Amino acid sequence: MALTKSPLRSARTIGVLAITQLIGWGTTFESLGVLGRSIAPDLGLANEMVFAGLSVMMLASAFCGPLVGRLLGRHGAAKVLAAGSVFFCVGLLVLSLANGLPLYAVAWILLGAGGAFCLSAPAYAAVVEREGTKGRRSITILMLFTGLSATIFWPLLSLGNDLIGWRTTLMVCAFLHLFVCVPLYLFALPKPIAWDTADAGVDAPPVAFTARQGKLAFLLVATATTIASFASYGVSPSLLELLRQSGATPEFALQLAAARGVIGISARAFDMLLGKRGNPFITAVTGNSFMILGFLSLIVLPSSTATLWIFIGLYGIGSAVLQVAKALLPLALFSPRDYGRQAARLSMPQNLANALAPVVFTALLDRSGALTVLVVTVLLAGSALTGILFLMHLVRQSNRMAASHSVTAR
Repeated sequence: MALTKSPLRSARTIGVLAITQLIGWGTTFESLGVLGRSIAPDLGLANEMVFAGLSVMMLASAFCGPLVGRLLGRHGAAKVLAAGSVFFCVGLLVLSLANGLPLYAVAWILLGAGGAFCLSAPAYAAVVEREGTKGRRSITILMLFTGLSATIFWPLLSLGNDLIGWRTTLMVCAFLHLFVCVPLYLFALPKPIAWDTADAGVDAPPVAFTARQGKLAFLLVATATTIASFASYGVSPSLLELLRQSGATPEFALQLAAARGVIGISARAFDMLLGKRGNPFITAVTGNSFMILGFLSLIVLPSSTATLWIFIGLYGIGSAVLQVAKALLPLALFSPRDYGRQAARLSMPQNLANALAPVVFTALLDRSGALTVLVVTVLLAGSALTGILFLMHLVRQSNRMAASHSVTAR
């Protein structure tokens, strides 16, 4: 079966996954931004204990990552995604019924399992199952939609909290997963490519690694993306305080933080418009380079409004395109059939980093100040950039070896 990318088939895939990913992110990870300070007094918990639920979610997702990778290979993305929505439904129902810390913690463990099964990597695997290596643009489009989850769901959650309370709001969210997401995953997604009957080139790995090179490539991409994720995700929750310590007024810091979201979506849109001319290796290099330049600007340039705008522009672009690179690098290294397994394996260290980073960076900022955070972030982004450059060298080396073998065979 030759692989053809029908615009209608692609639009159907993106439509289903955009709706379900918006619901997935908006009702779980983004929910505490609106509901957290209503939940805390009702459960008799401190705000920091309530918001620690996100760290629990990330940790649970990390430990479920390898299992999800195996299940994607055996059962396909649609069933795995549907199972994730069931986890989300049960987790949100438990959260809505929580009366103290034990049930609250159980709820976030269930939500973490749901995140591993149906947020980001499994959704991108669903695209690759249906479009093969041609799914790059669809993944980038999907990331544009999911970047709007807070914009769409924060007003809805706030309205629900005001009208029916946080518990009933969470119950409604649970039923969205059960009655909207599960049917869409199981019945609305197009059928995946039948790899066993597809043309031989459809499932060919983009790079002809030897076994040793393949292991090294995985190690390099895992290390680079995890370090980059740690830096980007660690700074994000403390961004307002970092801006204030760098000279911004509270009001200006809010304006800059809001502008970062617009800049990030614009950067992802630009990467999408590049289409086939885009390259995930160049995207990763660009993202890390912009991060380095952004944080260096706050270190070396005099404190001013212009400096803060330069920083937020470079940081906004860098962090946004790094998210794109993180999703697309496995597709540039491994075969489409193997994409889901490898992406899920990569999610384990990345989610561990995401869980620990806010705690580490908050402690650094509070105890050592903005300069320490800036220096540490530059060093981390530099390390990630070095890893990507080594990976690019390994890919070029492998391609030269493959070309040499091809000439010899003739």
